[in-house]
Amino acid sequence: MAFVPSYWRETPQRYRYEAVRCEECAKVFFPPRRSCDPWCNCKLEPHTVAQEGRVLTHTVIHIGPDQLSDETPYVLAICEMDDGARLTAQVVDCSPEKVEAGLRVRIEFRRIQKDGESGILMYGYKVVPA
Repeated sequence: MAFVPSYWRETPQRYRYEAVRCEECAKVFFPPRRSCDPWCNCKLEPHTVAQEGRVLTHTVIHIGPDQLSDETPYVLAICEMDDGARLTAQVVDCSPEKVEAGLRVRIEFRRIQKDGESGILMYGYKVVPA
């Protein structure tokens, strides 16, 4: 599947960790959304996701998609950052056995995948042990 480079460049949460924060309840949403609840008339303000957090839960992928087959087994985790934002990310720079709920992590900008043999490099975020 070919990806358009401008799509990846123009996705602010992928490169700048842009989120929104509700001025009413202080919840942080990543990726950004239009309202915190369907019945809420809150005002959402731009927010940058905290750089550190913890693993809430995780799974180990033993058979992944073709573009990630060289990385198996790898860990996908739901992480709660220190500001309350939750995100799903690959945990790297440690063995899958060392990942557990509560593990402190920090978000880093990394290469996600390459589109084809001579394709476009796609970048985004992953998390590493803090």
